[in-house]
Amino acid sequence: MTNTTTPTITRLHVHAIDAERLAAMRSARSDEHGNAFVSIPAEGWEPLRCCLQIAESGHDIALISYAPLRQASPWREVGPVFVHGTQCDGYQNSSELPSDLRIGPRVLRSYRADGSLDYDHITVVLDGEDIEASLDELLAAPEVAEVHVRAHGAQCFTYAVTR
Repeated sequence: MTNTTTPTITRLHVHAIDAERLAAMRSARSDEHGNAFVSIPAEGWEPLRCCLQIAESGHDIALISYAPLRQASPWREVGPVFVHGTQCDGYQNSSELPSDLRIGPRVLRSYRADGSLDYDHITVVLDGEDIEASLDELLAAPEVAEVHVRAHGAQCFTYAVTR
């Protein structure tokens, strides 16, 4: 009998922006790419990469340039992301997908252990669909070490997921 069940993630780890990296940017009042770290009032739609929630209208946020991959690499991309303007509690439940940011449309980009992009496993999750089943499938592949969850339209980094 053939096993037709979908593989599941036995242990999921969600990675928001590293709190120490973000604290250094706030302290320097500059992101890692030389742009001023300036707080602005949120409109209430902005996805925050520090705590993986949607910003509340009027709260202080900042738009910074961020590279999720730290090592020098052709796949190291820098892009705009929103964060709280001041320190927040961060993402508290790293074993669960964030409720505000787990529904498509999303692009899931997988990376190998050496940091190279795994083109064969780039996945688009359609509008209104939960990304968990696609993440289960991607992270079950032995060559996939990390998956970056990104906005579909702008392709901005949202968070990373590992097993």
